[in-house]
Amino acid sequence: MDMSSVTRRRFIGTSTLFGAAIVSERTFAIDGPEGENAHFHYRLAPAHPYVDSQRGNQAFGFGKGRIFLSEDNAKTWPHSTAFPDTNNITFSCILKNGNILFATLNKLFLSTDRLKTYREIEAKNLDGSDYQPHAPSNPKQPGWYFHPLDGVHTWDVDGKEMLVWGNYCNVLGGPVPVNIYYSTDQGETVKLAYAFGQNPRFQEKNAKTLLGNPDNSVICRHIHSVAYNPSERAFYACTGDRDVQDRQECHWLKGVYDSKNDKWSWKVLMSTNNNSRYKSGGINFVDGVLYWASDANGRVPPGQRNHDRGIFRCRPEDLLDKSKHEMLFNPLFESANLIIEDQTILSAHCAPASPYSTGFIISNDHGKTWTQYDLRQFGKRTPSRFQKKNDDGWFRVDLRKGWIERGEVLFIKPKV
Repeated sequence: MDMSSVTRRRFIGTSTLFGAAIVSERTFAIDGPEGENAHFHYRLAPAHPYVDSQRGNQAFGFGKGRIFLSEDNAKTWPHSTAFPDTNNITFSCILKNGNILFATLNKLFLSTDRLKTYREIEAKNLDGSDYQPHAPSNPKQPGWYFHPLDGVHTWDVDGKEMLVWGNYCNVLGGPVPVNIYYSTDQGETVKLAYAFGQNPRFQEKNAKTLLGNPDNSVICRHIHSVAYNPSERAFYACTGDRDVQDRQECHWLKGVYDSKNDKWSWKVLMSTNNNSRYKSGGINFVDGVLYWASDANGRVPPGQRNHDRGIFRCRPEDLLDKSKHEMLFNPLFESANLIIEDQTILSAHCAPASPYSTGFIISNDHGKTWTQYDLRQFGKRTPSRFQKKNDDGWFRVDLRKGWIERGEVLFIKPKV
């Protein structure tokens, strides 16, 4: 797109936080479904099919009663088959061997032949038994069992691909238990890696059996992010959102997988209130360093000027010591999504909590300098579910209405 056709205006805002001056450039782009700025190109994906995930040159999409597979970065869709429940697809992942695992609200499906066929699979409990989703009082509200907020779910662990993710739930779709899931066999078998406890705020009315693990006192509303640190051979997870009387929902957990015995060991590293940098998301590890973004939004206590939020990094062993955290940037508003690839760090604003309509936060020099952009032509949208660049160099990003209802898909290509 010719930049002469893009109307832009800029302003510089300066604020002082933690004793340091942070300069933020906010750039408006106010017309067109595609364009560019000093840091990235962007283009809105066609409405159909909805591009739900990508990997390499492949993309998985859905809509109008069919599921689709592209092998040229979502340009054409030569593989498709009928799937009546496309409106309820909440998750998909293209595995290394080409298998496609996808989910509706409470069901998992696997295709091993480029969507010629697919079959439903059942998740397994911690003890190996079948994991049965609950019977909802409203059949149209079974809960979001498998929907994630983050977009990177596969890692090379000791030379073998692992799929690990947690459900962001209990916002739309009905109450649901909160779990971390995993697969070590390209989606053929999905098991629970961790099951959170029974949260009294998210239960079916008048139910005889409560949702969640009765043997676990740790509760949360949903999972914000799960990521792997190869330097420690460990997974990290963070959750939200609020306190339930004397019980807190914001946690950081660390999990280690024993592949020989197919067992997990988890430790709750910390639990806190929702006015904390630990109410967060977008966990990333680069060269053994931990990065994350905070969406702290609780009540600011007397004597504290601002919310404890920003984009941070530290050594993993220093996570609990705030004095050893480096705040790379403070966007001033809530942010719970982050992806790092090559030299680009990409984050975004939570639209309901920000004056930005569709706000992006970006650094193309690995955190040395930062700029914020408001692509307000897309409306009030929260960018989320950031996925790694495809073979053409484009990140895939959800644009969610408000912060969670499915809207559109945007592709972003950094200028590096």
